[in-house]
Amino acid sequence: MASSSLLARLGVSLSRTLTTSPVQTVHLRLNNPLTHSSTLKCCLSTSSTLSQQRSKILSHEPPLAATGTVMSKDESRDFMALFPDIVRELTDRGRHSDIPDVNKWFAKVLQYNVPSGKKNRGLALVVAYKMLAQSPPDQDSIQLAQILGWCVEILQAFLLVLDDVMDNATTRRGRPCWYRHNHIGLAAVNDALLLEQAIYQLLRRHFAHLPYYVHLIHLFHDLTLKTSMGQSLDLSTANDLSKFTMDRYEAIVKYKTSYYSFQLPIALAMYMAGMEDVEVHRQARTLLLEMGHFFQVQDDYLDCFGTPDVTGKIGTDIEDGKCSWLAVVALQRATADQRKVMEECYGSKDPSHVSNIKNLYLELGLPSTFSTYEEESYNLINTHIQQLSRGLNQDLFYRILEKIYKRQS
Repeated sequence: MASSSLLARLGVSLSRTLTTSPVQTVHLRLNNPLTHSSTLKCCLSTSSTLSQQRSKILSHEPPLAATGTVMSKDESRDFMALFPDIVRELTDRGRHSDIPDVNKWFAKVLQYNVPSGKKNRGLALVVAYKMLAQSPPDQDSIQLAQILGWCVEILQAFLLVLDDVMDNATTRRGRPCWYRHNHIGLAAVNDALLLEQAIYQLLRRHFAHLPYYVHLIHLFHDLTLKTSMGQSLDLSTANDLSKFTMDRYEAIVKYKTSYYSFQLPIALAMYMAGMEDVEVHRQARTLLLEMGHFFQVQDDYLDCFGTPDVTGKIGTDIEDGKCSWLAVVALQRATADQRKVMEECYGSKDPSHVSNIKNLYLELGLPSTFSTYEEESYNLINTHIQQLSRGLNQDLFYRILEKIYKRQS
């Protein structure tokens, strides 16, 4: 395992939750920085040491299979080519031909909200199935995996439509959020329900005759529930700085993001490939939840310091008073005066207050801390992938990690 000396100098402790499998879950927790003030000051000012560590971390080379994108352009094009059929099946070919206006509207809901993103979750499912299948899958099996991938993308759209309403967000994927599009407003809530139900229509029509159908239904129900619970935890924590702890942040991330974004597509692919061993699923889940945490920390950073033209959205974590990684770390490092700035400005939509928070983040050196966190976490996750048992394809997890490492959107 890579040295954790750099994290120690940043006031970060590694607490390992050991399991019976070779995989170890590593949680990165920032300790109270006031007890490490001299260490922090030294670390943040010693650029040569950081540079040496950075070179050491980046010298790690994953297997060749890990250096490509999750899916080739041809595979991505094939995946996208199926979407019009998905829309027709849910609308024109539906059982509700007596209400054509609703079918026409539902087609618009699908077309606006589902295919416009990066589609990483759905694409990852297809790639995972191909890599995990016991024998090379035929075209019919690949198409089933693509349909299941679109179910995951529809779930993502359903969750984002609701999330944007609750966050009063402005843009999503470079366009107005659905509820702001043509003054749709709160009618978007019903549109989100249409999206959710579309998942189960597709599952019933294409998978009900297959032995793993029950597993698929269980996963979608269970992880949608977990995501909803994560959203509840996120909303109940917002604007209450007394609740901004790393433990609470980790719980929000696990439930709101990691389960459905990382565990769901890979677990679905595993069941499609005939992998039902409980221990193998547990190992995969442990690693995927760790990747999900890594992904969300990146997302929090990009919400504040990313470029909207690249990320496709205008970050509002500060205005919404969200329990973000940046806010938690800032509170752990803040002096009494700096905490007052957080208390007075965090959660305010006043542009000057937002600017004050961003300046405070810069003053506390959070961009540098994030860069170090990203590289050290990447190294640790690589180590955990190497420790996977033979029942899991390591190259699959390397490819997922490479897809999210150093991402800008």
